[in-house]
Amino acid sequence: MTIANRLLPLAVALGMTFASAAHADAIKIAVVGPMTGALTQYGDMVKEGVSTAVERINAAGGVDGKKIEVVLIDDGCEPKQGPVAANRVVNDGIGFVVGHVCSGATIAAADIYNNEGVVMVTPSATAPALTDGKNHEFIFRTIGRDDQQGPAAARYIIDKIKPAKVAVLHDKQSYGQGIATAVRSTLQEAKIEVPVFEGINAGDSDYSAVITKLKSAGVEFVYFGGYHPEAGLLLRQAAEQGLKARFMGPEGTGNPDINAIAGNAVEGFLVTLPADFSANPDNAALTKAFTDKKRNPAGAFQMTAYTATQVIADGIKGAKSTDPVKVAKYLHANSFDTPVGKVEWTPQGDLKNFEFDVFTWHKDGSKTVAK
Repeated sequence: MTIANRLLPLAVALGMTFASAAHADAIKIAVVGPMTGALTQYGDMVKEGVSTAVERINAAGGVDGKKIEVVLIDDGCEPKQGPVAANRVVNDGIGFVVGHVCSGATIAAADIYNNEGVVMVTPSATAPALTDGKNHEFIFRTIGRDDQQGPAAARYIIDKIKPAKVAVLHDKQSYGQGIATAVRSTLQEAKIEVPVFEGINAGDSDYSAVITKLKSAGVEFVYFGGYHPEAGLLLRQAAEQGLKARFMGPEGTGNPDINAIAGNAVEGFLVTLPADFSANPDNAALTKAFTDKKRNPAGAFQMTAYTATQVIADGIKGAKSTDPVKVAKYLHANSFDTPVGKVEWTPQGDLKNFEFDVFTWHKDGSKTVAK
């Protein structure tokens, strides 16, 4: 489902700035992700990053004198909606995309963009399957992969927690199962026992059976690959059933809404997230631009979404063209200084380097770097 018919009122409600559709010479960038559904807040994070970038670029004169126009398209983070949204982008003649947000929808849409010559830069899809074994020329990320994030999480578990037994759960989806598999592999290489590796059904309301299994297995630590709704329920129900194990999850669980679901059980939850790039002194002016608009510069995807927008604009400038073919070639051939550091890609569109940190989540909704 798209929300083109609601674009202007939504833009006003969110305080976002969009160029007039009457500006035929505007450069359109589609922002595709969850505008509705249980994972809407991840879409909000991306929109905050894109909005801040577009406002700053347009205020500085645009891209070669052309303003950027943002078009919001909803995929609900649903794999089956990924191709629908991608076809909407193609049919509207849009050559550039920031998104998709969730890995499943991104994977489902990527072939369409690549076949149709649309540059797609995802700020949040981390599943290796998006790029592994593909010869995509138009697909890029501004975030690391699960096989970078997963080992970072596992190394923290190995070095800091030092448990004898770890359970690894996932939500049976591309993103969650992929990162859970990466964590398990690294733990097993370190000779840490993983007696439970199991999928749960996303959207269920009762995980008591799996929690009982965790208690019976005597696990001391639980890693969950998936998103915050399920992670929040697991935390709350584990506390209610007296499971003493500590929990950890990937950036898909790093959502303030988890507090409302888990309650006090969220205290001490560990989350791997992109590093807090807002704390970098070099980003002070940008951080202020976010906070001046009451946007969160320290969220999971705001800075990566800002970067995705910036590199598209820089690619157009560098290629001296709005032709996505020329822009994609320029992106592959160059590196870029961005708020998340130096960005350069492998031939398949993955970042050569990306920094993930481990944070401790607190019951007041704040987070601190884990020690």
